[in-house]
Amino acid sequence: MRRTAMAALLVLATLRLVHAAAAEVRFYNWSDYLPAAVLERFTAETGIRVRYSTYDSNEAMYAKLKLLRAQGYDLVVPSTYFIDRMRQEGLLRPLERSRLPNFRHLDPRHLDKPFDPGNRYSVPYLWGTTGIALNTARYDPARVSGWADLWRPEFRRGLLLANDMREVFQIGLRVLGYSGNSTNPGQIRQAYEKLRMLMPNVRVFNSDAPQVLYVTGEIDAGMIWNGNAYRTQLEAPGFVYLYPREGCGLWMDNLAIPAGAGNPDGAHRLIDFLLRPDIARLIAETTRYASPNAEAVRQLPAELRDNPVMYPTDEILEKGEYTTDVGEAVTLYTHYWEWLKAGE
Repeated sequence: MRRTAMAALLVLATLRLVHAAAAEVRFYNWSDYLPAAVLERFTAETGIRVRYSTYDSNEAMYAKLKLLRAQGYDLVVPSTYFIDRMRQEGLLRPLERSRLPNFRHLDPRHLDKPFDPGNRYSVPYLWGTTGIALNTARYDPARVSGWADLWRPEFRRGLLLANDMREVFQIGLRVLGYSGNSTNPGQIRQAYEKLRMLMPNVRVFNSDAPQVLYVTGEIDAGMIWNGNAYRTQLEAPGFVYLYPREGCGLWMDNLAIPAGAGNPDGAHRLIDFLLRPDIARLIAETTRYASPNAEAVRQLPAELRDNPVMYPTDEILEKGEYTTDVGEAVTLYTHYWEWLKAGE
């Protein structure tokens, strides 16, 4: 009888653990990228809690997921080139489209991209551009029209660059007239040498709410993502967001389920919730990043929907370039990136 009772207790304890795991989704997302109200509403509607944590670079997210063997999290938000790498390395779980009825609201222009044909492993979350932030109280915007202008002496020790290897190298490559996705060792080396010449002008690398440094006056110029630029302008109207003549960076962050997710059911429910037009609209209105959700965009107020900082013109987009996976060349990028940040 005692053994039977003990066995029953063990089964009960196991069931409780399974239930607790099923009632929680572990969500690993970019910093400053989701209003708390969204998670509160999700839990209120579904009863599923969300354990939320953040990162400030694709590299940090990828390294942690590799270390955990694609376990530890149920939902992550990699950018284009990391979706490509992670699906090829078996780090992502194929999505069950039948469980995502709100997928139909997504704009087809943002689907079926080369980094994930058919969106088998990911759905777009937010997208946007990388350009130049400039405080017009200190710098004349008429004198700044491209990335190359950031090398000028007046910016000495004054610039902010994203703490993002590929974003920064894309600047060096585009200034030299190359693709931001070059895999040519000579071109990557030239970009490194060019960026070394920029380092005396760089004050800080920051991808964690960089708009704070602009608003507080600690930084007056540098790289910025368009959503951060929009929020900077709301608090510091003297700032402008410039699309560089060499072409801006284009990016898309995507919802994906790690291969070792403990609660893929809950992850699918959260993805579908985030794809709901009213929720996607709330996210866009709060973060000030562009939504790939066509119905949500239609619901946005005109001052957001028609604002070129959030939704650039077709001409600007044609000159822009998405960051894609560079295969084995990433080792070379990483090597030079470490040298660059170490001042070598």
